[in-house]
Amino acid sequence: MTKQSLPAVSLLDKDTITEFKTADKIVIVAYLSADDKESNTIFTSVAEKLRDGYLFGATSDSALAEADGVKAPAVVLYKTFDEGKTVFDGTFTIEEITNFANVASTPLIGEVGPETYSGYMAAGIPLAYIFVDGEEIKEKLTAAIKPIAQKYKGKINFATIDAVAYGAHAGNLNLEGKWPAFAIQDTTKNLKYPFDQEKEITAASISEFVEDFVEGKVGPSIKSEPVPETQEGPVHVVVANNYEELVMNNDKDVLLEFYAPWCGHCKNLAPKYEELAALYFNNPEYKDKVIVAKVDATANDVPIDIQGFPTIKMYPAGAKDSPVDYAGSRTVEDLATFIKTNGKYKVDAYVAPPPEPETEEEEEEEVPEETKVEKPAEETPVGSAAPAATETPKETVKKATEGAQAVVGDDDSVSRSLSPEL
Repeated sequence: MTKQSLPAVSLLDKDTITEFKTADKIVIVAYLSADDKESNTIFTSVAEKLRDGYLFGATSDSALAEADGVKAPAVVLYKTFDEGKTVFDGTFTIEEITNFANVASTPLIGEVGPETYSGYMAAGIPLAYIFVDGEEIKEKLTAAIKPIAQKYKGKINFATIDAVAYGAHAGNLNLEGKWPAFAIQDTTKNLKYPFDQEKEITAASISEFVEDFVEGKVGPSIKSEPVPETQEGPVHVVVANNYEELVMNNDKDVLLEFYAPWCGHCKNLAPKYEELAALYFNNPEYKDKVIVAKVDATANDVPIDIQGFPTIKMYPAGAKDSPVDYAGSRTVEDLATFIKTNGKYKVDAYVAPPPEPETEEEEEEEVPEETKVEKPAEETPVGSAAPAATETPKETVKKATEGAQAVVGDDDSVSRSLSPEL
């Protein structure tokens, strides 16, 4: 059933509600009094907001509500997995019903893959990964961890992940490629909490680990390059262990590039980025107001989820928690304008280069007609090979590029096996 082809809220009665409850993997039904305009408005607002993800229905038939064990106003989420349905028990507001829908629609132990990854990242609660390399171990660990997932439902999402297909993602969680494996990711701060891979994964060991995580007894695993001992060049080098100091905890506007060493676009940007940084670093008036910096996001844990390289963000002084994404062209002038526009200090550092002097074309000396000598056409001796044909520019380029290593994908894309487009 196509969600967009239906109204935001389908009106249900005793003849249609049974079929509607099984019309999709997840459906949400409100039992509301016809004269309760406030509750009807709130539910409709939620439905319009979430209609791409769920089917919404509503009925004012009190007998149907009674048959389902609820009393208006009530919201029930019906699903084809886990316990089959969940009844909303919060305050009847847009925010709480939205949160209920997102939590109740998530399987107790789901599966991370290209179709579900972005949803887990956007859920707003930590995600516990269970890396498995076969159906037998998957069933065993799912059964062992299910009571733990039930205990922390709404606080932590639990999901298995196919280690054969997506094992490379373990490195993003600071895990080694040994299976099975377990880790928790704080999806809002992008912090990683890998379970000790020297320990056996059991119901008891995971229960203790999750409880310690919830109580704040487990520290995050931080992957960081060494903090540079000296400042080399105008571009400041940020690593995980000086990120807070250089980016967040200062009173300067900070332009930060998240890059990958293998990214071709990052390599092309590098000389321009150095030129940009020098505009501020070499100016005594500007260097205390603006920092141009970069961080290798493949070698350092950063507190945001990077979707492509290079990613460039401005962290304005006094508003570090509201960074501004850069989406312009990668020129020194446009980047400097971005800093001026979005920084607190409105520093205007860019100076346009002087125009290149025009050069007059030398007039070709005219040769008198009588002095011109016709060059005789070259002859090919009989029996000799004809001269080789001159390569066209197109053929030259083709030869020059033959044998070059092919690059799969766009450098702008993060190499993630979980990305839906890969």
